[in-house]
Amino acid sequence: MKVLVISNYSDYHSTRPEAEIFKGLSKLGFDIHIMTYGNSEMVSEFRELGIKIINFHPEKKFDKKEIQFIREYLIKENIQILHLFNSPSTVNGIIAAKKLPVKVVLYRGYAGNISPWNPLHYTKYLHPRVDKIFCNSMGVEAYLRKKLIFGKDKAITINKGHQTSWYSQYTPLDIKKELGIDEMAFLLINVANNRSMKGIPYLLKAMNLLPETANIHLLLVGNGMDSMKNMKIINSGKFKDKIHILGFRKDVLNIVAATDVFVLSSIKGESITKSVIEAMSLGIAPIITDIPGNVELVNHNESGLVVPFKNAKAISDAIVQLYSDRKLCDQLKKGAKNHIERYLNSERTIIETKKMYENLLKDA
Repeated sequence: MKVLVISNYSDYHSTRPEAEIFKGLSKLGFDIHIMTYGNSEMVSEFRELGIKIINFHPEKKFDKKEIQFIREYLIKENIQILHLFNSPSTVNGIIAAKKLPVKVVLYRGYAGNISPWNPLHYTKYLHPRVDKIFCNSMGVEAYLRKKLIFGKDKAITINKGHQTSWYSQYTPLDIKKELGIDEMAFLLINVANNRSMKGIPYLLKAMNLLPETANIHLLLVGNGMDSMKNMKIINSGKFKDKIHILGFRKDVLNIVAATDVFVLSSIKGESITKSVIEAMSLGIAPIITDIPGNVELVNHNESGLVVPFKNAKAISDAIVQLYSDRKLCDQLKKGAKNHIERYLNSERTIIETKKMYENLLKDA
C-alpha cells in the first residue's frame, strides 16, 4: 500500500507521536512517502526505515505550483492514500487529488472553529473530496460529526499514542533549589501558552482558595502566564509568593518530572492535551477538567482526578485531597503511567491507522 504523508516534522519532540505512526507502518510493510522539510531531525530516522523523503512542504494555501507538484507526485508514484496534517497541506492536497483514485485523509486535533456557514471550511474538513478525518479524541470526533455535511461517518477517533520509554531520559530538575522553595513543599505544575481556552484564571483562583497553611507551590511554564489578568488574581490572594511564573523553558520535562501533580484547568476546545500525556508518562498525577476530549485521558480515582470545568472550588478541593492524602497521590501517579501504557500507546495507534487505511481501500 502506497501512502503519501504531508506534514512538518521540524520539531522532533512535538511530532514524535505522529512520526511513530509512519515508522510503525513502514515496519509492517507499507510503502510510506513523506513530504516534509529535508533538514528535519526526524528525517534520518525515516530514511533508516526505507521511508522515501521528498524535501518539500507547502508554504501557501491555493498555491498553483505547490498543488501541481503534489498532483504530479500522486500520479507518478500511484499513491493510494494521501494523509494531510496541517492547513496548507490540507488545502493544497485536496485540490491536488481532484479526480484521482486516491483516498484523502485529514487530521484534526482540536474541537472547535468549524462552521457550515463559513465557505473557507469547505476547502478543508467540509470538502466532499475528503474520505476520512483522523480525530485525536472522541470529543473531536463528536464535534465533527455535528458539523459534517457530506458523510458524518468520515470522522474516526485514533489517538496519537506515546511510549512511556520516551520519557525515561528526563531526570527531575532540582527546581525547588532553583526557586528557593522548601524541600517539603507539594509541587503543582501547569504547562501551556496562556490562552483563554487553558482556563488559567480558574487555576489561580483555586490557589487563592487553598488553606493558608498549606505548603503548596504552583509552577506555571509557558508564554504569557504573566498577563495582566493573571497577575491581578495572583496579587489579590495570599499565595502570591507560592506561584512561580517560569515562562518558556527548554528543560520543561525535567521540571515536570520534579513535581507531584499536573493541573489542567482547560475550559474548552481541546483534544487530548500532549503536556498532560507527557506528565502522566513521567508518573505525575493529573487533575483535569471534564471538557470533551481531555476527559478521556483519565479514569477518575484510578489514573487521576476529574473535576468540573470553570470551577475553581473543585480544582482547589482536588489539590487539597492529593496534598492531604499522599498515598492516594502515589497511587494515581502509578495509575497515570499505566493508563498511557495500556490505552494511549503508539502500537495501538499504528494498528488502528493500518485498519483505517485497509478499510478505505476495501471500499474503493
